[in-house]
Amino acid sequence: MGIYAKYIFPRLLDWTLSAPELGEHRRQALAPARGNTLEIGFGTGLNLPYYPASVARLTVLDSEEMLRKRVAQRIAACSIPVTKLKLDAQGRLPFDDATFDSVVSTLTLCSIADTAPALAELRRVLKPDGQLVFFEHGRSNDPAVARRQDRFNPLQKLIGAGCNMNRQIDRLIREAGFEITELDRFLLPQTPRLLAEMYRGIATPLPI
Repeated sequence: MGIYAKYIFPRLLDWTLSAPELGEHRRQALAPARGNTLEIGFGTGLNLPYYPASVARLTVLDSEEMLRKRVAQRIAACSIPVTKLKLDAQGRLPFDDATFDSVVSTLTLCSIADTAPALAELRRVLKPDGQLVFFEHGRSNDPAVARRQDRFNPLQKLIGAGCNMNRQIDRLIREAGFEITELDRFLLPQTPRLLAEMYRGIATPLPI
């Protein structure tokens, strides 16, 4: 990991994604979470204040340790019991089948190198009546915007430490064996159009 990815990017990411206007979007996205919940791509813990009281316990995963002191403070301030693990969501997760009532992915599927095995694992560890709760940015439905996303995606991956701006999030989720039961597409205000195309919704696992 280079100096930018290890020291500069985490602070830039935390500053950008802690914008107040994102708070209400996080709250809406996380509202369906319940029971025993798993969050992948935990990052710097910006979701923690927005989890509903229906979540009984929370297990959070990230392959990187970012802003440790700040993250520890956020976990300590959370009213939900939190277990933090340094794990890559692309690998085999150390949980039994049908363990979790909810799995949460927020602004994470853009940066997982290979989403298919990661989503397959989320499907495996979800209970049959569980829910994948997602809030992601991705590919535009506007062909002209999508072409620009394709053109600038190599640069975005460099600046964003592997983040892709042109992934069709709903297609990736469906292809991984989920049924999307709710999907809200909208533009994030005060954000460049290439990064403002949002996907917020709920998906349920199809029988394996």
